[in-house]
Amino acid sequence: MEAKTKTIESFKLHEKDTGSADVQIALLTERINHLTGHLQDNKKDHHSRRGLLMMVGQRRRLLDYLHDTDLARYQLVTKKLKLRR
Repeated sequence: MEAKTKTIESFKLHEKDTGSADVQIALLTERINHLTGHLQDNKKDHHSRRGLLMMVGQRRRLLDYLHDTDLARYQLVTKKLKLRR
């Protein structure tokens, strides 16, 4: 819970922001990274693998939305999260 709060604090756009695309992308990235480590240890956990694929798709849709609406924020988020090389 503490990591989630810290992530929200670093990506929020205004004081009460918890649901903007930036915050959602950051939270999904955190969950994806955690689940990736879990799946390296538990190779046969196909239920979690499906959840991971759904999260990656959701993050992709949010990134596409951000790219179309505000390119500067998109570049800032991808640079901060190290999603694009």
